[in-house]
Amino acid sequence: MINNILVVDDEPSIIELLEFNLQKAGYHVLKAENGHEALQLVRANKPDLIILDLMIPGIDGIEVCRRLKGQQETAGIPIIMLTARNEEVDKIVGLELGADDYMTKPFSPRELMARIKAVLRRSHKDSAQHDGELVIGKLRLNFSSYTAYLDQEKLELTPKEYELLKLFITNVGRAYTREQLLEKVWGYEYFGDTRTVDVHVRHLRAKMAAEPKVAEAIETVRGVGYRFSEI
Repeated sequence: MINNILVVDDEPSIIELLEFNLQKAGYHVLKAENGHEALQLVRANKPDLIILDLMIPGIDGIEVCRRLKGQQETAGIPIIMLTARNEEVDKIVGLELGADDYMTKPFSPRELMARIKAVLRRSHKDSAQHDGELVIGKLRLNFSSYTAYLDQEKLELTPKEYELLKLFITNVGRAYTREQLLEKVWGYEYFGDTRTVDVHVRHLRAKMAAEPKVAEAIETVRGVGYRFSEI
């Protein structure tokens, strides 16, 4: 299956760079130079993913994101935001609106390709998901029963271990800082000792040690935190 990716940017050089790398990676590329054109193309083509620059003419990228995520028929389309600006508020606003990832120009095409693959996977185009379950390799999570299985054997996980594992496998390839993991799994911002994350990751790896490939998929990202790599 060839994924259709919409590139929205008003810089011809950026569009050319992205089109070359996306086509090389096997994607079909749609292009728009402003917000009006982007919205029209989305309605007409329903792309699998959108690479959206925030600073575009007419309707800006934030408003495009707001409109797409606010409509049922387009809310599920993943969006990766691009911007030349570094203000944290832009990133926060975009992510709060439902954007899936964020990159600042100038960017590495190789890193962007990796993020595209990860975002598409997170949207469940490359993973088996059915009846409230998510299956990746020999690992299976049942969201309704709050249980996890490894090669058909039930994993005896604590609630926090389960939530941590669920966050990892529903966001394959995405790196999280320890602070982000504390906020998302423990439900609050934590300003003290973050070693509790390391302890839970160590326990998760130990409980999945029977399948080393799965256990080792929880990778330590030096200087950042952790991510779950593709199995």
